[in-house]
Amino acid sequence: MSTPFHDLTPRLDPLRHKGTGPVRTQRPLYANLLAPCNGACPAGEDIQGWLALAQAGKFEKAWTKLVEANPLPGVHGRVCYHPCETSCNRAELDSAVSIHGVERFLGDMAVAQGWQVALPADSRKRVLVIGAGPAGLSAAYHLRRYGHAVEIQEAAAQPGGMMHYGIPAYRLPRAELQQEIDRITALGVKLTLNCPVTDVAAARAAGNFDAVFIAIGTQIGKRIEIPGRDAGRMLTAVSLLHAAADGAPVKLGRRVAVYGAGNTAMDAARTARRLGAEEAVIVFISDRAHMEAHAFEAQEALDEGVTIKWLSSIHQVDPGRLQLELMALDANGKPQPTGQFETLKADAVVLALGQQADSGFLHALDGVMFRSDGSVAVDATLMTGAPGVFAGGDLVPGERTVTVATGHGRRAAGYIDAWLGGGVRPPPKPAAATATFDMLNLPIYADAARASQAELAAARRVAGFDEVMAGLSQASAQREAQRCLSCGNCFECDNCYAACPEDAIEKLGPRLGYRILLNACTGCTICVDQCPCHAMQMVPEPVAEPAAKPIVAEVTP
Repeated sequence: MSTPFHDLTPRLDPLRHKGTGPVRTQRPLYANLLAPCNGACPAGEDIQGWLALAQAGKFEKAWTKLVEANPLPGVHGRVCYHPCETSCNRAELDSAVSIHGVERFLGDMAVAQGWQVALPADSRKRVLVIGAGPAGLSAAYHLRRYGHAVEIQEAAAQPGGMMHYGIPAYRLPRAELQQEIDRITALGVKLTLNCPVTDVAAARAAGNFDAVFIAIGTQIGKRIEIPGRDAGRMLTAVSLLHAAADGAPVKLGRRVAVYGAGNTAMDAARTARRLGAEEAVIVFISDRAHMEAHAFEAQEALDEGVTIKWLSSIHQVDPGRLQLELMALDANGKPQPTGQFETLKADAVVLALGQQADSGFLHALDGVMFRSDGSVAVDATLMTGAPGVFAGGDLVPGERTVTVATGHGRRAAGYIDAWLGGGVRPPPKPAAATATFDMLNLPIYADAARASQAELAAARRVAGFDEVMAGLSQASAQREAQRCLSCGNCFECDNCYAACPEDAIEKLGPRLGYRILLNACTGCTICVDQCPCHAMQMVPEPVAEPAAKPIVAEVTP
């Protein structure tokens, strides 16, 4: 898709302010805004901060900055749907910065180099984490960094939750996943596998834990009643992906139908092809515009020979075939039955209709309440109605992605730490205004195409579960980081310093920013007009100024 042309010539309106004169009426102020990528990250990463370090070749410092929020960068660089890139202002020029590509590079380099984070002194507090998925692992990591002793109890034989049992290895290789988990346990986090918790209060008392974080995820596939379903082979997408992760044999036959059109449906169809199915057909009740899966996920499935039947509903399952009813969209865009039918040959049906948590054991815990959709009710601090028992990830209301769950774990760790200290974690400071594309002054910018990541040919992909996407080289990762426009934040380009006609801006040194010498400043706005990333603004002159010493205003990038 072509990018619309933008005229980047600055438009200056001489009537918008009084400009210079015998009395200054306004003054420049360095006021960093919120980068749109940072505001869109569910894990709470300072993306712009670690990109700035990566573009300077300071990769270990960039990784250290990244893992202040997210302990699984190698994972997220592969499986996150990168809403940060959707929000990236660079897309208005050519294409968004490949943030996930640089993140994956840093994560893989950290594993190769053995980088690790420092720990504080022991707090003598103990926390039980139930579930070793992204929320549980993130919470354990951050709690350990607060100095608490942490034990994760996981019901499955392998850690990772749906990262291991729900995301196919061609998207997330198991070795890379395990390496990042190993770094968390190397901090002293105890991980106990094959250890299902059926009584939270008893487990808490037995381990003398001061607090509990529940992050069991949603690993049960939803089913629906379909006439004649016993006549054919039917299973859920979750059970199919779980079996594939374990290497267990799955009898699918030559033709497989997948019911649903979310990202899990795409993974199920692509997995079926890798397990030997000659045909994999996705049956979806609506049209492409209402598909839940991301467009690139659907395209990758189509590239691998998966087909999609739009506006179709499974009416009945018979041995070796399905009866489909054709649908039509009404005036509100809702699919409605037409009474017209057709037959689709299928040896197996995979239901990809969503997932639910195996949370029945929580009903016995005093104070825990459930919402109408089956999720656990939590307050603003992610604590349930049971004191000291917190919950997060797919178990609580919200978007169900690896990155959202990771962000839940980080937030929960902060709230648990405050609760253990007998206090309440102060609410986050209100976010600064977001630096939108129209705020930027970009008469000159480097024309730089987005780095591409090599993919396996479709024929090679379906032959096995090898990773389909390669990572960036060091040179490509650094160059990609350099494509960042530093929206809303000073990156010391010296435009303001060079443009000031009164020499009223003083450089303080690398990464120390600038100082505005207000005694020399006339308020002419030239520095603000020349700032490419909108890290400066003009503010009204105060009514009175202290005269005890020279007035200065400083900025630190």
